[in-house]
Amino acid sequence: MRIAVIGAGRMGKWFTKFFLEQGFTVVASDKDWEKLQKLREELNVEIADNVKAVESADRILVCVSIDNFEDVIREISTHIKPGQEVMDICSVKETPVNIMHKYISNAVTLGTHPMFGPGAKSVEGQNFILTLTNAKEQALARDFGKWLESKGANVLFMMPKEHDKIMSIVIGLPLFLCHVVCDTLLSSGEFEKAKEVSGVSYRLLLKLIEAAVSEETELSASVQMNLPDLNDLGKLLSKKIGEWLDILKRKNKTELVEKITMLKSELAKVDPHYFKAYRHVYKMLEVANG
Repeated sequence: MRIAVIGAGRMGKWFTKFFLEQGFTVVASDKDWEKLQKLREELNVEIADNVKAVESADRILVCVSIDNFEDVIREISTHIKPGQEVMDICSVKETPVNIMHKYISNAVTLGTHPMFGPGAKSVEGQNFILTLTNAKEQALARDFGKWLESKGANVLFMMPKEHDKIMSIVIGLPLFLCHVVCDTLLSSGEFEKAKEVSGVSYRLLLKLIEAAVSEETELSASVQMNLPDLNDLGKLLSKKIGEWLDILKRKNKTELVEKITMLKSELAKVDPHYFKAYRHVYKMLEVANG
């Protein structure tokens, strides 16, 4: 099989390397010719412009940002042939899937979301989501999913709308929270001093914040802007913050204890091993920090 990887960014590079390692013939493309030349030098991969890459491929994996996605799909759409397969890896799924449906009618398309970043060594142990909307996509998802599972990936199937709703919680809310908390800490005027005297819990919080802030800025902003349920989650978060602050304002310790106890109880119902796992992580952090 000959695979065209459209986009030579970090994930495009990752999939180019991955498919080459699996024995596939790969052609990489990108509008940034300098970036593409570097990719060829590093991986000894064939390179071409988007159109030529698509015309020669059996399967096409589009690895560009959602902001540029429609332009790329529009560009390659008239060069897609029957029998080809077109996939994307955007973190948001409903919009890119609709775009592929809009421009590509003579080939099978499939929305995919690898739930890992370019630091992953392989797909082994990683979650890989495939979204489907019709019988042809279901058949392709089943085939591609079976291959991914043979490489050790955990494959999940869902509709694009369901995916985006869940990703608003899994990706959007953590990013939003970390950015807001980081802004709050920096605005407090005591960020450096707090870091000097911090314990394990605060260092864990800082690690989460640093991970979120270190994400590629444009990608991070695009994901948050395009996840449809994040606004509603933000409103719910604001409401909950108000409720908890009100308890603190009223100095009602009994009510605060009841709410914390309720949270522990509800978490235990969802996952009986939750607190055991947390204590394990906490102990590891304590050891790592002396």
